Amino acid sequence: RAMSGPPGLKPLVAVGQVTSTPDKELNFAACAGLVREAARRGACLIFLPEGFDYIGSDTAQTLSLAEGLDGDLMGRYAELARDCGVWLSLGGFHERGQDWPTTQRIYNCHALLDPAGHLVAAYRKTHLCDVELEGRVTMKESSFTNPGTEIVPPVSTPAGKLGLSICYDLRFPEISLALRRAGAEILTYPSAFTVPTGSAHWEVLLRARAIESQCYVVAAAQTGKNHERRTSYGHALVVDPWGAVVAQCREGPGLCYAEIDLDYLHRIRREIPVHGHRRPDLYGTVAAAGLAAVP
Repeated sequence: RAMSGPPGLKPLVAVGQVTSTPDKELNFAACAGLVREAARRGACLIFLPEGFDYIGSDTAQTLSLAEGLDGDLMGRYAELARDCGVWLSLGGFHERGQDWPTTQRIYNCHALLDPAGHLVAAYRKTHLCDVELEGRVTMKESSFTNPGTEIVPPVSTPAGKLGLSICYDLRFPEISLALRRAGAEILTYPSAFTVPTGSAHWEVLLRARAIESQCYVVAAAQTGKNHERRTSYGHALVVDPWGAVVAQCREGPGLCYAEIDLDYLHRIRREIPVHGHRRPDLYGTVAAAGLAAVP
C-alpha cells in the first residue's frame, strides 16, 4: 500500500507504458502488474495511457468491446486502486455513454480514481484525431467516437492539481492554458501516438505545453505493436515546468518515476510570471466555459 512518506519528501508519480492489444484480460493483467509495482515503490499517483483497456483491430471490434463506466472493467480498476491505496489516472477508456443505444458511438474517456476507488473526474476527449498522412497513417476517430463537450476542472491530488486531457488534445495549447488558468499544476496527455507523428512531434509538443503553462506534464504512452495494423511510438515521459524531461520510459512496457516539486514550480512562476503578463486586451482570454480562474 502506497503511503505518505516522511515530512519533506516530494510526492512520487509513476507513468506507465504498455502495449495494449484487443485482449482485455491480458491488458488488465499487464496494467495491474505495473500499478502494483508502482505502489510498492511508493508512488501516490499512477498514470496509464490512452487505450489502456484495449486497442481494437478495427472499428467493429473497438465498438463491441466498449463498456460503461459502471461496468466490470472499471469496477476492477476501482478495486485495484483500493487494494494499492493509490490514485489512478486511466487515460483513455472506451466508454459506452448513456447515449450508446441511440448513437452507437463511444467516448474516449480519461477517468480519475481516488484511493477509495471512487471516480472523482471523467474527461471525454474533445479533440478527435482525424488525420491522413499520405501512404503512412490514416485515422478517423470521429467516425466512431463522440467528442466531449466540456473541459473538466483540475482535481486536487497528493501530487498537485491535475488537469485532464488525452493524446490529440496535445496539439491544442488552448486547453492547457485554460487548465492552467483554472489552477492546474500537472497536465496529463495519456496517448497512443503513431510512430511517424510521435518521432516528429511528441517530445517537442509536450515540452512546449510545460513551458508555456509552467506546469508539470505527464504523458503515459502506448508502445510497440498493438495488432497487425498498428504500432505505437512509446516514449512515455514527464516534463518539469522549466521544460526539462525528468523521466522517460525505455523501449517496451514499463514504468518511469518522477518527484513532483511544487515549490520549484511556484518559484518558476514567480521568476517568469508569464501568466500575469498576458494581454487579454489584445488577443482575449483563453478560458474554458464553467471553469473559474485561480490566481
